[in-house]
Amino acid sequence: MVVPSLVALLGMLLWGVAAAVAQVRCVDAAGAGARAAARDEPPERIRRAVRAIAPRGAGVEMSREGDLVRVRVTARAAGPGPLGVDLGAEAVAHAEPSG
Repeated sequence: MVVPSLVALLGMLLWGVAAAVAQVRCVDAAGAGARAAARDEPPERIRRAVRAIAPRGAGVEMSREGDLVRVRVTARAAGPGPLGVDLGAEAVAHAEPSG
């Protein structure tokens, strides 16, 4: 009885660590995307910068509000059964002056 419980606990801990790592990757990817968007890079280049860091299958949304650029990265951390978790991060940067 103890061994299966320990195995289940270890599995849950590993899943939790994997989900935390995926969340940190979402945060880093959103920041990289916001910096690229602030430099007024083309949308495809921004998406490449985000996808290089974000977890596999992550979604990217970009918007601009005046001088602010906003990048949102969303992903799903797979889990056992219905225990999948939706993750997301958003970064905002001030657009650099062009010229």
